Amino acid sequence: MGAMALVSEVAVREGSIGAAKAPAPGQPIAALTGVSKKYGATTALNGLSLSLHAGEVVALLGPNGAGKSTAVRLMLGLAGPTSGTVRIFGGDPREAASRTRVGAMLQVARVTDTIRVREHLDLFRSYYPRPLPVAEIVRIAQLQGIENKFFGELSGGQKQRLLFALALCGDPDLVFLDEPTVGMDIEARRGLWQQIRSLKARGKTVLLTTHYLEEADALADRVIVINKGHVVSEGTPAEIKRMSGGKRIKCSTELSDAYLLGLESVTAIERNGDFVTVTAVNAEAVVRAMLLADERLAGLEIASPALEDAFLALTKE
Repeated sequence: MGAMALVSEVAVREGSIGAAKAPAPGQPIAALTGVSKKYGATTALNGLSLSLHAGEVVALLGPNGAGKSTAVRLMLGLAGPTSGTVRIFGGDPREAASRTRVGAMLQVARVTDTIRVREHLDLFRSYYPRPLPVAEIVRIAQLQGIENKFFGELSGGQKQRLLFALALCGDPDLVFLDEPTVGMDIEARRGLWQQIRSLKARGKTVLLTTHYLEEADALADRVIVINKGHVVSEGTPAEIKRMSGGKRIKCSTELSDAYLLGLESVTAIERNGDFVTVTAVNAEAVVRAMLLADERLAGLEIASPALEDAFLALTKE
């Protein structure tokens, strides 16, 4: 569902909503509990459980078809579960009182090309009882100077910034960002990262889905990896990265593969020409042992594990 269709679906006017429910202290502001979702014979989610807490950035990662979009649709109230429960702010996500506290930036955006940026902002602000001022939205999304441009005249990065702005129009407490930096240059991407950190500093909760794993590493307090409709791992970025098998030691050495594999905490080795890459949980101890055994060891490099390595290890067949 596109951004325009989404807001038309989830936003309501002031006066048509009641007081929003608040979760009990210490309870998550959003949760899926034992949720399954089927589309005919296809199972998109299979007993999925996850939770989001106030003031955190959570990265929801998974390969294509893992169930990320379905999970987000359920939390947005755009679909119902086949089984299990979905709660937002202590209530049903389809309730109007909950929906006005949520903002969403989805990748499949059907935004009218012939409406100006400022007109889009005015329209989306009108859906919410207490919207942010236009000037504040323009500043946060870095839209200065393009307010009078038609959407169809914008570059890819500018369109992404406008979609980000539309997600923030209602000053939401929970923000869903689906691939928010696609099409942005490095400067714009880092600028949006800073705004996501600012949302967290204000106590907002952000659920981020992205294929840029360095983005998840830089922003997320917690990473949830799902595959085939259920959670396969959850933790801080550092905890997830440790699941890749450890640090990478690259060097030129005369030591044999058998010797290297025999060192404690070594999980893998890979040869590439004159160089070998050794993966080890306790890389420092392994390096000390290698230096003692091979005085000709050269070209030593030690790299921390990347989130990408752990992601591939967790989601491979």
